[in-house]
Amino acid sequence: MIRQKLTLLFLLIPTLLSAQQPSIFDDDPMQHLPLGMEYSKYVIREPTGLPVVKQRVEPLHWWTNMVNPRLEVLIYDRKVAEFSEVKVEYPGVSVEYVRRLENPNYLFVGLYIAPGTSPGFFDLTLASRVRALSSQTVRESNSQGVGATKTVRYELKAHPRDGWKERESLSSKDLIYLIMPDRFANGDPANDKVYGMTDTLVNRKKFLFRHGGDLQGIIDKLDYLEELGVTALWLNPVLENDQPYASYHGYAVSDHYRIDRRFGNNEKYRELVMEAHERGIKIVMDVIFNHVGDQHWQIRDLPSKDWIHQWPEYTQTTYRAPTIFDPNGSEYDRKRMTDGWFDRHMPDLNQQNPHLAKYLIQNSIWWTLYSGQDAFRIDTYAYPDTEFMAEWNRRLLAEVPHLGIFGETWVHGPGVQAWFVGGSQLKQTVNTHLPGVTDFQVYYALNEALSKDPGWTEGVNRLYYTMAQDYLYPNPQRNVTFLDNHDISRVFTSVGEDMTKMKSALSLLLTIRGIPMIYYGTELGFTGAGGAFGEAGRVDFPGGFAGDQRNLFSQADRNSTEQKLHGFVKRLANFRKSSLALTSGKTIQYVPQDGVYTFFRQQGNELVMVIFNGNSEARTVTDLSPFQQQLGGLTRGFDLTRNAEVSLKGIELAGKETRVISLVSQ
Repeated sequence: MIRQKLTLLFLLIPTLLSAQQPSIFDDDPMQHLPLGMEYSKYVIREPTGLPVVKQRVEPLHWWTNMVNPRLEVLIYDRKVAEFSEVKVEYPGVSVEYVRRLENPNYLFVGLYIAPGTSPGFFDLTLASRVRALSSQTVRESNSQGVGATKTVRYELKAHPRDGWKERESLSSKDLIYLIMPDRFANGDPANDKVYGMTDTLVNRKKFLFRHGGDLQGIIDKLDYLEELGVTALWLNPVLENDQPYASYHGYAVSDHYRIDRRFGNNEKYRELVMEAHERGIKIVMDVIFNHVGDQHWQIRDLPSKDWIHQWPEYTQTTYRAPTIFDPNGSEYDRKRMTDGWFDRHMPDLNQQNPHLAKYLIQNSIWWTLYSGQDAFRIDTYAYPDTEFMAEWNRRLLAEVPHLGIFGETWVHGPGVQAWFVGGSQLKQTVNTHLPGVTDFQVYYALNEALSKDPGWTEGVNRLYYTMAQDYLYPNPQRNVTFLDNHDISRVFTSVGEDMTKMKSALSLLLTIRGIPMIYYGTELGFTGAGGAFGEAGRVDFPGGFAGDQRNLFSQADRNSTEQKLHGFVKRLANFRKSSLALTSGKTIQYVPQDGVYTFFRQQGNELVMVIFNGNSEARTVTDLSPFQQQLGGLTRGFDLTRNAEVSLKGIELAGKETRVISLVSQ
């Protein structure tokens, strides 16, 4: 009877939490919580084992002929750890070990899947000397006194590598477009509120509540992205975030093997990948290894006490990445950085636990092979265990050689940022194997070049000095460059909605080395600032939601400013797509003269000249003699920023203006 009451209460919790009334909203657009709800409280968690559980087997399935033939299967069920033996009778598959943790609801089974093993289904037969554990989950066996047994069905699929022959890795040839799925387009209003989930509130007037965007909405707008010149799509996390508040952004995962039902489902995600590929667009999955949401099923029923970092009282990370490798740093600061929590509702994962490490690595491999996606963006890259991240990179690239990977390194200083890149010449404690990073140093430099007048190291000269430190990276072309993203102010807001500065920002982004990334709506001049992480910039895309007064996916509804910016981005992006100089050419930069910064991108006989006036006042460039090694006597070119043929004799630049001139060297 007690167990039945507990079961009923457990099943009713999501419904009770979701039964909110309209009165929970106040007048503040930055309202964090529904009125009456409190922030998550920090508690020390124990792996005691919930009395009522739903069986899980993860990974959901696996593949034959993997580079690494070993697999660890997690079986989650009530007191499943009381089974003492696991057997498999399938050609090529053998059990190497069975592991138990403190929580009796978890069992980890190590399998060896020999090369050449055929795809198909097989049974994991769990046997125990203990009597039946649950009449619902255990089948009795009377043969030879074995005791209780349980059968778990598992599938091996054929490896999809035959379909990889034409696949290219994410590279500097691409233009990434970043979308916050909840704010882009609502293609399926039926999934706005999902019964049983803890957050069923939709309020488009609130920046920190859900708005209803989903995967179908993105699929519906793929043609718009293709026309713009986009070749890769990075989505903020789409895995389940069944959290009572702030679930819209996706960074507090509650189930690693399930797409959030308010976005769609696993098959809808796979459909998005397929539809994007048909348009030549890659898909980048955003993943988080540092933390999960406190409603993650593994946190609600903790496998072991060391599954997460636990402190006597709530301890937040310092957010200071240099402590990881600071030769003068303290162990106290290093531990606070790596083991402190990012937020109260985000338990900090301990990747040094070998079972958790395997779980996370296998999960990433699973999503890649299951969906056919092309790349990963790793959130808060500096925060998880460094050796784990190195192993994750190594394993993923071994299994999927064409996979694109870049890590978020929101740090200060080129040396600090470069330390995290694989193959760096800096004194790394381990080769990280990380191909590229989000280039915050270029972001800072671009922002300063556009907002300040030149000084010895300030303004445009900061951009020059930043680019001069590319020697720190084995391949700076793999870094992802950007003007804004979901955590910072919109660039059009940052430049004071100045069209000259905005066009300069876009011109520089699309011509400097690296993989450029555009935040959704930047091509239309979206604005927004405010909130600890730029939440006020996480605006809805007009036309993506029912009832919108304007549809900015359509030229007919754009105002003059929006159309000018959209056309500007489209022209540069599509030129870049066909330009070897901009996508793979070398960079030759010159020391700024009188606040005017000039650099060239060159590949073969294709040459692109970029001139940026870092001054607030106008300048005219008349002396081309420093650039003759590149120009070689050329006197005319095509100005992509003004969309006209121009003479190189006397290049006029307004304050903070950039000119991008296409040339063909002799």
